[in-house]
Amino acid sequence: MERKALADLQEWKESPSRKPLVLHGARQVGKTWLLKEFGVRFYQNVAYVNFEANDRMAQLFASDLDIARLLIGLRIETHTAINPETTLIIFDEVQENPKALTSLKYFAENAPAYHIAAAGSLLGIALHKGISFPVGKVDFLDLYPLSFEEFLWALGESELTRIIAQRDWQLIDSLRDRLIQYLQYYYCVGGMPECVSTFVAFHDLERVRNVQRALLDAYEQNFSKYAEPAMVPRIRSVWNSLPRQLAREQRKFTYGLIREGARAREYELAIQWLCDAGLVHKVYRVAKPGLPLRAYQEESAFKLFMLDTGLFAAQSHLPLEILLQGSALFEEAKGALTEQYVAQELHVRKDLEVFYWSSETSHAEIDFLIQRAEAIYPLEVKAVENLQSKSLRAFRDKYSPPRCYRTSLSPYRDEGWLVNIPLYALSSFLSAS
Repeated sequence: MERKALADLQEWKESPSRKPLVLHGARQVGKTWLLKEFGVRFYQNVAYVNFEANDRMAQLFASDLDIARLLIGLRIETHTAINPETTLIIFDEVQENPKALTSLKYFAENAPAYHIAAAGSLLGIALHKGISFPVGKVDFLDLYPLSFEEFLWALGESELTRIIAQRDWQLIDSLRDRLIQYLQYYYCVGGMPECVSTFVAFHDLERVRNVQRALLDAYEQNFSKYAEPAMVPRIRSVWNSLPRQLAREQRKFTYGLIREGARAREYELAIQWLCDAGLVHKVYRVAKPGLPLRAYQEESAFKLFMLDTGLFAAQSHLPLEILLQGSALFEEAKGALTEQYVAQELHVRKDLEVFYWSSETSHAEIDFLIQRAEAIYPLEVKAVENLQSKSLRAFRDKYSPPRCYRTSLSPYRDEGWLVNIPLYALSSFLSAS
């Protein structure tokens, strides 16, 4: 399996200003595999330590954080020679040992030649509980489920991704049916590594769905394990409401869909817990498309998306038989799967600020507003080939953006003011300069 993040890690390794790295992401997105694979490819040795339920390491870091003493203990624990420049030290589940997290500061200050990468599935949760963090002494990298492009790589379709990247629209159009089929599979499989590897090995969506159910069960168990007991029912209620939230025409998060009479103050912390755990992400509404967009975001108006489209399909109990019904999958639940897919593709981009816009009367809505550098672009999502764009026209007439974009199953089309990007080639738009 190939991940784009391997290139990010290689860039970190070669950086003259390199600091200890913290790799953040939800459970089961492949953090441990990624760091071990990176170590095997680019280092002579890998010293791997998992801090979960590790009493030896708890004792080692409980005392002073003298680097020389820590290195002796790490060599004993990992049975590995640890040398500057040639060894990758991996701290896994680092949030389980706050002193190990703090030690990254001392490695940065007193032993910068050592290459250390720390991973934490629930690091965001730990930090909100008051764990001391070495601010300014670490580099960060976020890891997400596989994108559609990485999914194609896993299926051995690197040539398809190359064609999309080159934007040879005539050739892409000739491959349209094949790309739509792969996109349908991605909607159902998603990008969780275990689900992708299961699909690659067996081409069996029922097997994949079983893996997804197990992952969803594990996440719910984590609610009880890591959240405050009084908050667990609220976290579970928000989590279980997501399919209903996104299956509406107006996808703004509505507390009344959790339970009748629910109020924001009752569920704000539960939503934040899910965000900190990497299981959901927010897209805020902006009152107007001004620069920077963040200055115009409305804290009380937002959409919530799950971390993965395949898990969303499983959480929604989407019948796999719908794959046999042509484009019906893309229209399912008023296009909810399609908007989830687009949100996921946008979320992995570090160079984009993503929001949404709606008029005060809610008669017009732009699914996503994207800020890239000093430009703002509206992006409308169409589940199939119904290409009416009343909201985009209203937005263009009012705000005059440099270009409007729509993504749908329709082939590439440039109408001057509006460019239609096929859903299966969305990475081409996202990579545009």
